[in-house]
Amino acid sequence: MTDLSQRPERTVVIVIDMQAGVTRGCVDEHGVLERADALVRRAREAGTPVVWVHHDPVGVGTPDWELAAPLHRVEGESLVRKDYRDSFADTDLRDVLDRSGATRLVIAGAQSDFCVRTTMQRAAAEGYDVALVSDAHTTVGTEWDSVPISGEQIVAHTNMYFSGLRYPGQRFELETHDVVRL
Repeated sequence: MTDLSQRPERTVVIVIDMQAGVTRGCVDEHGVLERADALVRRAREAGTPVVWVHHDPVGVGTPDWELAAPLHRVEGESLVRKDYRDSFADTDLRDVLDRSGATRLVIAGAQSDFCVRTTMQRAAAEGYDVALVSDAHTTVGTEWDSVPISGEQIVAHTNMYFSGLRYPGQRFELETHDVVRL
């Protein structure tokens, strides 16, 4: 864990795997994409950097790999490509965040129970303050040990899990896209 407490607060928005092939069929797909887009527009207006994370196994260069509409990346915004659920694992995300001076991460994305949860937990362990955007992450339903679990339940559980996260000297927030501090 890196001690980021000596740096002035600097927020960066991270949008994880909001790709056409990842979000298709997810809970409230269009609503989540619209809210994520509104979050990104707010960040740009506030001068807050936006970092995009793409899951390469979706198929680099295919329509499924591209950002889902209405999301779009603008010139100057970083793109981190990953192969694992953890956006830090074997990527340049830490370097991108270090160059920006980031101390606080605002996270939105897909899949709530995999890449979003793994990345936010890793960000906390790395020493970042983290804000999960409660209404701008999504997933699909699944089954575990013959028990069906709806996407809505997974999103709610991810929010509940994150709301109780604690690390010494760090701050964690669970806010909606329209009020999260940028």
